Amino acid sequence: MNFLVRVKNPLFWAQIAMAILTPILAYFGLSGADITTWPMLGDTLLQAVCNPYVCVLVIVSVFNALTDPTTKGVTDSERAKTYVTPA
Repeated sequence: MNFLVRVKNPLFWAQIAMAILTPILAYFGLSGADITTWPMLGDTLLQAVCNPYVCVLVIVSVFNALTDPTTKGVTDSERAKTYVTPA
């Protein structure tokens, strides 16, 4: 995978953040509006890290965000590997 190009794309970081936060919030029955303080966010993340099921949900979600569904396997296309900046 061409991670050097992906990290330059702000959309990549938004996708990774959502891939992490969405399963956590869904598991605990929360929405983004429910997280109103930094301690509440910290406690929720700590509870998530301590829960193996939630960790697996997050790993699967991040894996799905990283893979390119238009190619076979888990790698980028040969063309995408040649990019220097996001296309």
